[in-house]
Amino acid sequence: MKKGIIAIAFIMSFLSANAQYNNKLIIEKLMQSDSNSMGQKISYPDVKDAKITMMKITFPPGETTGWHKHNIPVFSYILKGTLTVQTEDNKIIEYKENTSFAESYNIYHKGTNNGKTDLVVLAIYLGGDKEELSVKKE
Repeated sequence: MKKGIIAIAFIMSFLSANAQYNNKLIIEKLMQSDSNSMGQKISYPDVKDAKITMMKITFPPGETTGWHKHNIPVFSYILKGTLTVQTEDNKIIEYKENTSFAESYNIYHKGTNNGKTDLVVLAIYLGGDKEELSVKKE
């Protein structure tokens, strides 16, 4: 029931965005999907104390996240540069500037900046109940 209420509120906020603001604003839908970048169906965590975390992550040239996975939904937008994501099964996906996507979960992956300038990513994590934002591969 709680998942349904969260999902409805999330959808209604997007549907009513144009009605809420001055009609001179330019509103662009950046992403809408029922699955993430690996084709996994999006599902919301069943948590008592929900928490959303938004982070701006800057990767200098050549830097990587290291191998990790997410147990919660994560949505990302590439503000600058190109992000190269490699999964543990050697699938490689590139996300260029002004691209948004739903990240994979429960599969180890790493993100790398193979460019010559900084890569900047805006990441939004839907979690709660003290769930880690990411889990490092041991």
